[in-house]
Amino acid sequence: MPYRSNWDKNSAIIREKFPGLLEQLNRSGLEGEGDIQIETAASGDPTLIIQGVSIHSRRDPKREGRRLADTLNSTGPIIILGFGLGYTVEGILEKTGFSPNRPIIMVERRAAVLRKALETRNLGSLLSANPLIFVLGGTEDGITGALHWCETQSPGWKAPFELIRNPGLMQLDADWYAGVERHIQAWTSKDEVNLATLRRFGKRWVRNGSRNLEAIRDLPGIGCLAGILAPQIPTFLAAAGPSLDRIAPILPAIRKRCVMVAVDTALRLFAGAGVDPDFAVVVDPQYWNSRHLDRIPLPKTYLIIESAVYPPVLRHPCAGRFLCTSLYPLGSFIENRLDPKGRLGAGGSVATTAWDFARSLGSSSIWIAGLDLSFPGLKTHFKGARFEEQALSESTRFSPGETRSFRALRDGHPFWAAAADGSRVLTDQRLSLYAAWFENRFHGTPGLKNYRIFGEGLALSGLISVSPEELLSLPIQREEIDRRLGRAFSQVQRDFMGQEQIQERRVKYDAALRELVQGLTKIKSLADAAVEILSRTASPGCTETGKGLPRPQDQKRTCSFLKQLEAIDKEIAASPVKDVAGFLVPPPVLLEAGQKNHASASLSRYVESSLSLYHALSEAAEEQLKQIGRGRHQT
Repeated sequence: MPYRSNWDKNSAIIREKFPGLLEQLNRSGLEGEGDIQIETAASGDPTLIIQGVSIHSRRDPKREGRRLADTLNSTGPIIILGFGLGYTVEGILEKTGFSPNRPIIMVERRAAVLRKALETRNLGSLLSANPLIFVLGGTEDGITGALHWCETQSPGWKAPFELIRNPGLMQLDADWYAGVERHIQAWTSKDEVNLATLRRFGKRWVRNGSRNLEAIRDLPGIGCLAGILAPQIPTFLAAAGPSLDRIAPILPAIRKRCVMVAVDTALRLFAGAGVDPDFAVVVDPQYWNSRHLDRIPLPKTYLIIESAVYPPVLRHPCAGRFLCTSLYPLGSFIENRLDPKGRLGAGGSVATTAWDFARSLGSSSIWIAGLDLSFPGLKTHFKGARFEEQALSESTRFSPGETRSFRALRDGHPFWAAAADGSRVLTDQRLSLYAAWFENRFHGTPGLKNYRIFGEGLALSGLISVSPEELLSLPIQREEIDRRLGRAFSQVQRDFMGQEQIQERRVKYDAALRELVQGLTKIKSLADAAVEILSRTASPGCTETGKGLPRPQDQKRTCSFLKQLEAIDKEIAASPVKDVAGFLVPPPVLLEAGQKNHASASLSRYVESSLSLYHALSEAAEEQLKQIGRGRHQT
């Protein structure tokens, strides 16, 4: 029977190249097979019909596959939504050839469709070609693991990917494929989260960081705490979602069993329960986020902070402080010359940083509460959170607290998604970006188990839902936890706070600060010189022809100006403080300069965009110098 022969050939390749896929097909491949029909197209090739819907052309499916392949524009990875009988993939391989750096992700909702394709057609050349990844059925977030593999394994990942859709299959399973596309969109946006956060709070971070520079000199880094736990000692992480309310009564019991890490937003719940977490993560630079610590003394809690936090956080009563690596160039410049602290992930939310810190401690399991990434019961935070109290305190007759909650639900472009308990829950685009970050990290640390207590929140691939009873069944280990933490803190005291180490850091700090100020002063001077040169280039005596080029009599003068600018650019590019100076340059100015400073641009457009860039660079360097001066004066 030809179908059996095709199946044998294809399954032999799959067994070798795609471990586990064949078992998945054998387990679920027959479900829905009665809805599938194979017919012969006018070209003589098999075509696919499901529930009366044509999945491929009834005339020439191979030609249709080549036509879809012709829509490719980039050289990046390819995602195909709806595998069908594989004609689109074949068309792509025919067009692009074999490329080990160009993975193809094939997403197919129905296992029976893929099984039918393997029975109907000889797909040996297709299965043996480019790095192929199959995402077969299951939940929509299965695409996350495939995207993570591309990012870590494929050098070609940095190029933008192409998305090709099979209209027929997407019609049959519209909701499922729409969910896949949301996960793809969230994934591709995740790298923009850090940049957007940095740019949004740039000036605030510079002001805070300039006042906190000495903290980089005086505080130890979280690298001192890496791996201090034995794998069998669990870590408990408290985020600040609505489901955290349900964990309050058992916090004392959890503390007996786990090292406790809390985000700053959750500290009010701990204070109400009379429990001090071992660590609290405070990294947001804004004033209102520092208010989460109001009237909450933390005598047994160590703060994990970033050097640009709102300055009063550095004076809050607590057991001690550890710094993580700075997220912005000013702090990084000092840190790299003084004492690298230890990097933590920044996915746009304090919960992402807190999870990465919890991971770094060395436990083989993290038990998580409050990581809802959604609005279960249409609530935004746990009861009593600072955000809720602020909304209630500012409530008026014409602007009640419920209005702020409504706006929080509405303004993030909300949509319904799958919850961990199988129901539906309201989330939004911002929270889905955080979800993509977590799924990426969960899949990237296969030796670490992540457990969710309560299943009310957004379903996340790699986060296992468990009951509170399972957490409370863990053995009591507080005595061992305190012993290990105490030993680690004592070691930090010996290695970091000795008089010799303190004096060495002071010398390095003073030298780094001098280098920073001198470098920023030099860049400001170079940028001002470039503005002067460009102003002369743009003077009325230096005009253009109709093609945007300088007049012949002005070309020698213009060439001289351009050579001077080139020398300035090289000097700025070689400066060790260029990233610090450029941090506050507005992204639109950088984009405009990148688009217009091109050989095909007219002289006037080149001068215009370059003037904007150098003006912005000069102002940014001046602002940094001003804030550093104020910070030194205040300290």
